[in-house]
Amino acid sequence: MNIRHAKTFFLGALVLCFLVSLFANQINSYWLFISYDIGINIILAVSLNLINGYTGQFSLGHAGFMAVGAYTAAAITNQFGELNPYLSIAVFLGALLAGGLLAAVAGLLVGIPTLRLRGDYLAIVTLGFGEIIRVVFQNMQSVGGARGLSVMHGWTNFFWAFGFAAVTVYVVTALVHSTYGRGFIAVRDDEVAASAMGISTTKYKVTAFVVGAFFAGIAGGLYAHSKQFITPGGFNFMQSIAIVVMVILGGMGNTIGVIIAAILLTLLPEGLRAIADIEHIPGIVTAHPFVWVSDTRMIIYSLLLIILMLTRPQGLFSLRKSLSK
Repeated sequence: MNIRHAKTFFLGALVLCFLVSLFANQINSYWLFISYDIGINIILAVSLNLINGYTGQFSLGHAGFMAVGAYTAAAITNQFGELNPYLSIAVFLGALLAGGLLAAVAGLLVGIPTLRLRGDYLAIVTLGFGEIIRVVFQNMQSVGGARGLSVMHGWTNFFWAFGFAAVTVYVVTALVHSTYGRGFIAVRDDEVAASAMGISTTKYKVTAFVVGAFFAGIAGGLYAHSKQFITPGGFNFMQSIAIVVMVILGGMGNTIGVIIAAILLTLLPEGLRAIADIEHIPGIVTAHPFVWVSDTRMIIYSLLLIILMLTRPQGLFSLRKSLSK
């Protein structure tokens, strides 16, 4: 996806999101909330792809940035959301941006001292950072501590979820295809050679980290106002792994592939759940042949991921144009 296609995608996506949101009340509420998860996961996967895919780093701390955005946005809307109902959209957008900015600051603070590291060492440090963030919120009684935090307003809707997803895709694509984005590609292709040519590899890695953290914070705010209840356990190590799997399965450095992988991996467990609960659908006999799926749903999900990783280790969509051409 080049910058011209990204502009067309961005404008078309915004129009489509607006049109669909007009009929959102006619969509089954369960699947409507699943669609919010899809939009949020697209934001998380595309933003992490900037770090892991385009810049060639390996971060496992994305859930930590998501937590910063979620708790920040929730605290702001809980405090100011009732002051003026007519300003609810402004309060919500301000809370999302505040959450994103605070997550970006966290990304900067962890990025400057650690992004001189590479490979496994960087992964371990970012993993530790994510766990530190989770433990900090777990012990902050002002935001509920281990009990969790109730979010008063469920302001996340189809338009906001997919609108911000479109913004994320456009910003990342525009950034990567800009002159500045060539530095990301140089760092990914050969960090030693890039450094020898006078490129400040640390600067480009920190920039990618900050931008990725910002959008992870936005996703966290949308997540908080979709679920309306958040706990530190929702932003643990497994959440970071789930986002990394979306990036790897979609193809490192392949924005379209990552988007498709985020959609598939969000729908896959829900599809298995629907099969497991088919006996509750009127007209379906209780003793249906898929009753065993209920107890083995997550095992099947894990096995499917293993099979996909073994058969397509380069990702589902590995045919991408080289940005260096």
